[in-house]
Amino acid sequence: MTINYFEHDLTSLHNQLVNKEVSAVDLTRASLDNISKTDDKLNAFISTNPDEAIAQAQKIDEKSDFSNVLTGLPLGLKDNMATKGIQTTGASHILEGFKPVYNATVVEKLQNLGAVSVGKTNMDEFAMGGSTETSYYKQTSNAWDHSKVPGGSSGGSAAAVAAGQVPFALGSDTGGSIRQPAAFNGIVGLKPTYGRVSRWGLFAMASSLDQIGPFTRTVKDNATVLNAIAGFDEKDSTSSQREVPDFTAKLSGDVKGLKIAVPKEYFGEGIDPKVAKQVKAAIAQLEALGATVDEVSLPHTKYGVAAYYIIMSSEASSNLQRYDGVRYGFRADDVKNLEDLYVKTRSEGFGDEVKRRIMLGTFSLSAGAYDAFFKKAAKIRTLLIEDFNKVFENYDVIVGPTAPTAAYGLGEEVDDPTAMYLADVLTIPVNLAGLPGLSVNAGFVDGLPVGLQIIGKPFDEQTVYQTGYAYEQASRLFEQHPDVAKEY
Repeated sequence: MTINYFEHDLTSLHNQLVNKEVSAVDLTRASLDNISKTDDKLNAFISTNPDEAIAQAQKIDEKSDFSNVLTGLPLGLKDNMATKGIQTTGASHILEGFKPVYNATVVEKLQNLGAVSVGKTNMDEFAMGGSTETSYYKQTSNAWDHSKVPGGSSGGSAAAVAAGQVPFALGSDTGGSIRQPAAFNGIVGLKPTYGRVSRWGLFAMASSLDQIGPFTRTVKDNATVLNAIAGFDEKDSTSSQREVPDFTAKLSGDVKGLKIAVPKEYFGEGIDPKVAKQVKAAIAQLEALGATVDEVSLPHTKYGVAAYYIIMSSEASSNLQRYDGVRYGFRADDVKNLEDLYVKTRSEGFGDEVKRRIMLGTFSLSAGAYDAFFKKAAKIRTLLIEDFNKVFENYDVIVGPTAPTAAYGLGEEVDDPTAMYLADVLTIPVNLAGLPGLSVNAGFVDGLPVGLQIIGKPFDEQTVYQTGYAYEQASRLFEQHPDVAKEY
């Protein structure tokens, strides 16, 4: 049975299950078939788990309780979320063969609702990268142009949804790793407010920045998935005890009276003029729908990248200490003593980008450099938060481009870490401030999608979705598909 996910949203798939027009097994097999037909071009998945997925789908069909909209629907999981008994690598050689003994909280929540994971999606190694090119296993391609990068680090999840392999997927976002690949692939990606979704079972890169969020083709689908994964988790002390609202409640298409701020710094040096023009047209459409739009300033934006790479690398250097060849995955051969085991395992197990960030972070935390680097970066983080707070005193959301450019060619920037880091300039401040950020397709530049980023107040994902939905319904850009859709 062939299912073309470009013809369905999550609700219509759910209705077909309720009406017994399809079964959970049909949908699971359809996703596995879609992956089989297209993944030789995309390389979106590191691994699939057909036996486990079909077995789970059969149990769901036997139970025949489709009371939740996600029950029986297939999904892809970024390969940095623990899945019990299924290889989880973080796209790193050092975790090759590692099978967790527990599920991440988000995985457990989706399994309890009856969603069916069909596989683990490719990513940059330990989520360190913006193009999914630092993966040890493979290089994922953009769904719209296979010669271009899919963005990163959640490039596999984004490409899998954009190419119609699965109807939804989860990714993680530490400095833009959901929003940027969503923009590059023309789909919807949300980084929730820090604390909105449990990080338990997510391989930690930078614990004060990491968040898990959904990839979908439409805003309503995205809000539906967030409904399922949000909420307090006693296993994650940073998860919020705030009540979780219905994130679909404000999806009326109405933005009359909404106050939108547009930072002038988000259209400054380094932003491709074609991208800026497309995003400004999207903002004009929101204004035409009745929103009030004003230019504002976020004056410390230019310091965000420098501060982020010190804070993130410092936290990563600490978090990655646990991978030493003793308890997880890969262990080097021919070691002479314990120190030799640590050195050889980490030297052979980690890729260049991971080693670069471990060294940068370790140096930033060293006694002679802490005040000069880490402490200053922490102060800049506070200034960025104050910038956002000041704007949000008078506005409901902040909008601008998600990324400075559309997707670039495979191999073009992977050997230039500085260029790669600067590409995160528009997404990083949102992580440093812990805010929710959404990327929706704002149109196309030279045949490639570009993203409109919508930033909200802490825990106000409802208004972020309201804004994105209004634009999406007016523009109808989600009805355009990449050529890979012809495969189904």
